[in-house]
Amino acid sequence: MRDAYHEELDSIGEGLVEMARLVGSAIGRATTAILDSDLKLAESVIAADQKVDDLQHDLEARAIALLARQQPVATDLRIVVTSLRMSADLERSGDLAQHVAKLARLRFPERAIPHDLHATILEMGQLAQRLMAKAAEVIITKDVDLALQLEQDDDAMDLLHRTLFQHLLDDRWKHGIETAVDVTLLGRYYERFADHAVSVANRVVYLVTGEHADELQSAPQVEGA
Repeated sequence: MRDAYHEELDSIGEGLVEMARLVGSAIGRATTAILDSDLKLAESVIAADQKVDDLQHDLEARAIALLARQQPVATDLRIVVTSLRMSADLERSGDLAQHVAKLARLRFPERAIPHDLHATILEMGQLAQRLMAKAAEVIITKDVDLALQLEQDDDAMDLLHRTLFQHLLDDRWKHGIETAVDVTLLGRYYERFADHAVSVANRVVYLVTGEHADELQSAPQVEGA
């Protein structure tokens, strides 16, 4: 019975990894769709989000069943509860990738993003994909140091987000209000996607250490340690 129980715990972790990989792929493909005004690709991203939702529902059902049948305590309880929270982060990440694709579909056949912002949006999309790939690796390896690095990596996304606003506030902006709204929303989608990747990594930190990531990062370093 205990072997089956731990196999089920492991399968929940595998489901989280699959969700992370799916949403990482989704944000990459959605970025291509919005930059290239690729309607077919945008539609595929929108449709594929259902699989992420289905995975979350399945994971939730299995986690709740474990709680009911096994009544886990201590570390095992922390695994189940933290997994539920991570699945919510990942499902929301999938929604954000879908939002990017829906914006591409909304503006088709026009391009939603002005040419002078293509490089910034491309970089945000690539960074979002890398952050989620790293979050998936953290789920697999339970590497606390790697998890803590995501907070620093997210600073780069915040910088790119500010760059978008600098363009919007520039007196030379000539693309109109509708495009300004699109760019504002898009920047927010990428910024929130990155936040969810960081949140997943931080939850792994808590899972492994029993402490929150900000507590570990603010803890005084022991000389010679």
